[in-house]
Formats: sequence, structure tokens, C-alpha cells
Amino acid sequence: MKATSTAAEIAESVKSGEVKARAVLEAALARIDKHNPMLGAFTDVTAERALTAADAVDAKVAEGKDPGPLAGVPFAAKNLFDIKGVVTRAGSKINRDNPPAEHDATLITRLEAAGGILVGGLNMGEYAYDFTGENAHDGASRNPHALDRMSGGSSGGSASAVAGGLVPLSLGSDTNGSIRVPSSLCGLFGLKPTYGRLSRAHSFPFVTSLDHLGPFARSVKDLALAYDAMQGFDEADPAQAKRANEPTVARIKHPVPGLRIAVAGDYFLGSAEAQAHVQKVARALDATKVVTIPDAQAARAAAFLITMAEGAALHLDRLRTRPDDFDPDTRDRLLAGAMLPAVWVERAQKVRRAFRESVLKLFDSVDAILAPSTPMKAPLIGQKTALFGGIEMPVRPNMGIFTQPISFIGLPVAAVPVWLEGEALPLGVQVIAAPWREDICLRVAHQLEAAGASVAPVAKGFADD
Repeated sequence: MKATSTAAEIAESVKSGEVKARAVLEAALARIDKHNPMLGAFTDVTAERALTAADAVDAKVAEGKDPGPLAGVPFAAKNLFDIKGVVTRAGSKINRDNPPAEHDATLITRLEAAGGILVGGLNMGEYAYDFTGENAHDGASRNPHALDRMSGGSSGGSASAVAGGLVPLSLGSDTNGSIRVPSSLCGLFGLKPTYGRLSRAHSFPFVTSLDHLGPFARSVKDLALAYDAMQGFDEADPAQAKRANEPTVARIKHPVPGLRIAVAGDYFLGSAEAQAHVQKVARALDATKVVTIPDAQAARAAAFLITMAEGAALHLDRLRTRPDDFDPDTRDRLLAGAMLPAVWVERAQKVRRAFRESVLKLFDSVDAILAPSTPMKAPLIGQKTALFGGIEMPVRPNMGIFTQPISFIGLPVAAVPVWLEGEALPLGVQVIAAPWREDICLRVAHQLEAAGASVAPVAKGFADD
């Protein structure tokens, strides 16, 4: 199969016997070997495990058994997911002294149960506290559409691997925007599910009250296939909701015209560039209504404080005993979090509750809300500052200004890639829905894809293998 093959195409070809899963995996491993040195997407490649799993899929097909909806599909996971036999780096130097994981993360187990085949772990920002895709220990994961540009973070390797055609699916995490920011910069579809929807068991945390796990893909059907395979209650994650599975693959093609779709105004207007991408999506959906998400600036500030405080609490012992082994940028932000007054964090939690109540009321009159994923296209690797609303500010903490208020209250979001005519780089748009309505996010994303308003191509130079 080619680098441009989707997960759905691979699975159908393997199930029909047209191609062997081993051949698919050998081709994927060859692409990783060829292109990863320039992309910096993978930190660990589990080739032997992958080929063994591929042979098991081929054996099922030969025996006339159903190998699963993701039969023979290569995928990879951000290196904060536990991979049996591999040290869970979480992008850090310190974690490398830990023993290898004894179990796979629950979501990896579920994708493999559906026939998917894990090929390795992916580069990420240290301890997930990053929006750039730059890692002080493993190097930057680069944007396949422009190798001198950021992939976004903290799931930068997850985006780089899919946009570069190394795998059709990957797993990332999103605390404040770490799926949606890389999706935007690398031109991919991404899904941040409702908080509590998918299990986080056997993954390294960042901010437990804000962490989500989810997939990246180059098609909405692939995104839905992965999401459906990963659903299901897992008692190993105490924050997961006990909800029945709600499959989406069969529903994504349902007509969307009855849905009430609005554009987020005010705080989410952003630059003219960001709005041009949102308006392209709005026109394709015939969405003319504008809504104000109230107090979004305060919500972002509160999310910032909670992130700092919880992140610092998690790493306090490491900060005390091994401060020099952190990326200085990460360490300094964690140290600042450790010094926050408790009353500030308490007030931030009150803001969070009030903000959630006010935003949920909006869904009485709309089904989905459109907003930019990032304030700009991919900055240059190493770029420290940029203009945000006409004010020069640091890039690393501020690429999530539009994503942070949404994950703050756990809403489901599909990130859709948008390209303007003649432009070399994309900028993503968030499709935001009410809690537990991932199906709406995916239906809207699919309509945009079908209309050609949202596409996720393999980057030029990586699509020919």
C-alpha cells in the first residue's frame, strides 16, 4: 500500500486478500526508515512486534475469520502511551531511567483488537507541556509540509507521522490543545473526544482534570474507525464515564442540513488569516449565525492556572531532585506553577464551573460551533515570539489561545484542516459540539471533506512511496 492509502482502504484490501498485512507493514517500516531521520516523528520503532502482529492478521484472513475493521492498518502512539517492553518517555530525559512498561495502554490494546498494528512510539513535547513540537532531548518533530516549520505540540510526532505518510493513523493527547494545534499546523483531521469518553489508562498524565486522548488521521472515516474501536468503559481510568458505546462510522454520511451551526465571534475572531479559514468552512456549511462564547478570556486564564498548578504538583519531586534534567522551558513553567497561591487555583475552579454552565446553554440553540484551531499557520522551528492580536508574545504557551477554553470544559471537538487557494500551509478549524456528541463533530467534518472544503493530503515529497 502507498503512503497515501487511508486506513479504510488498507483494511479493505487486507480483508479481501488483495494484499497481505505483512506487505503493508513492511512498506510502512521502510517509509519510517527512509523519512523519519528528516521528520523526527518516531522515537521508538517496534518492528518485530509489528511484523508478528501482521502475520497473525494474515492467518485470520486465511482461515476465513474476521480480522477486524482496522485489519493490517499501521498506527503509532505518542510516547506517553505505555507500550509493552518500551520505556514510556513522555518526552522527557528523566523517565528514561524507568523500567519498560509492562502493559500496553488501553487504547493501543483496543486498536489492536480491531486489527490495527502498532509500529512504535512518537516524539512529543516534554511532559506534554508544549505547543511547538520541539523536544530538547529528542529534537524537533518537523512539519512535513515545510520542514523548517513547527509540527505543533505537544503531539507533534503524532501529526508529523500521519502528514508525512508514515502511518495513516496515530494517537495523541490533548490537555489544552495538543491534538488540535498539531492538526492545524500539519493539515490533519483530529478528534478530541468529550472528557471521560475514552480511557486514559496506562498513559503518562499531564493535568488529570484536563487530559484527553484521541486520534489523528487523513480522512474523517479513518478518524471515526479509530474512535469507534477505542470506545468502551475501562475501570482502570477513574475519570471515565460509564456510557454505552456510540458508534459513528455508519452515521458520518448522514445529511447535516438539519444541524444548527454557528461561528464563534468576539474572542474567537482572531486574525484576518484565521477568520478566512473559518469563513471558508462556514460558507461550505451555509452557517451564517454568530454566537459569543461568554468569558472565554477568563476561562483561558483559569485553564492556564489549573494547568500550572496540577502540572507542578505532579512533577514536584522531580523538580526537587533532578531540576537540571528538564528542558529549561518546561522546568521554569512548572516551577512557576508550584508557587501559585492556592486561592488563585480555587478561583480558577469556580470560573471553570460557571463557564461550563454558560457555554452549555449555547447548545440549546445550536448543534455545533466553528472556531479557529490556531491563531496562525506553522511558525518557524526555533521561533520564540510572534504577533498575537498585534501584540508580540511567546509562541510556546500561546498557540493554544483558541483551543484552551474548549478543553477546559471537556467538550468534544473535531479539528478539520483548511487550505486557502494558493497557500502552502494549512490552518485548522474546530468543530465544537455539546458533551457526548462526537457524532455531530464527525458528521460536520465529513460533510466538509465531501465538499472539498477540508482535505488532509500527504505532504509533497512524502506521497510517492
